[in-house]
Amino acid sequence: MGLRPGRCYSSTKDRAYTRYADTVQHKNFIGAVPGLKTRQFNMGNGMKEFDTVADLCIVCAPLGMQIRDNAIESTRLMVNRQLFKRLGKEEFFLKVRAYPHHILRENKQAQGAHADRIQKGMSHAFGKAIGRAIRVRDGQVLFSVLCMDENAEKAKECLETAVSRLPCRIKIHVHKDIKSIGTKPKKTRDLKEEEDKAAAEAAAGAATEGAAPAEVGKAAAGTAGAKTATGPAKTEAGKPAAGAKTEAKPAKK
Repeated sequence: MGLRPGRCYSSTKDRAYTRYADTVQHKNFIGAVPGLKTRQFNMGNGMKEFDTVADLCIVCAPLGMQIRDNAIESTRLMVNRQLFKRLGKEEFFLKVRAYPHHILRENKQAQGAHADRIQKGMSHAFGKAIGRAIRVRDGQVLFSVLCMDENAEKAKECLETAVSRLPCRIKIHVHKDIKSIGTKPKKTRDLKEEEDKAAAEAAAGAATEGAAPAEVGKAAAGTAGAKTATGPAKTEAGKPAAGAKTEAKPAKK
């Protein structure tokens, strides 16, 4: 049996189910959580300092809706491919702003006209975990793209192509608030800190090298001044000595 349509799981009428305990296993209603189909949440160049943000916002009913993780992954692949082609791999940073916490459950039903007894009524119809989804509200940001101001229109057009992969309408909001997307990946932050540290060390080394010749020049100037100051003293000290010798000559005669 193939994958059921997304409209079968888009409603939020059921209570959200996200509980999964790693240490207290006997308190779980399910045996295991299905694997996450969204493979990546940060793409592009995270080192460059961009000045413009393009947000993909959800447009839905006031009660919100559910979007499965396979739809998010499909949208991510398409938007990333379009940005790579139109902007270049070093001219954007794409971030997925939502995480599929909600666990989808389904109570198996008999398929076909046969009287197959594969269920026991509704006595324990909690259901079996079949996938993951996110619960979004109207106006929530799903994707964010960092780029330069001259590429903002291209980034907006790339995000608009996501409407064919999502079960709702979308709107694109372009602004300059870079901090609104939150933090970047830890690896990117570490590389940025290493680059800043190397640049600071290089600047300190250059300043030290520039200060060394100045100190040498000051020392040379001080030595020359000392020689000049000691010159007249020797001359003055020598004058009385010469006079004493001159006075001593008549005494010998």
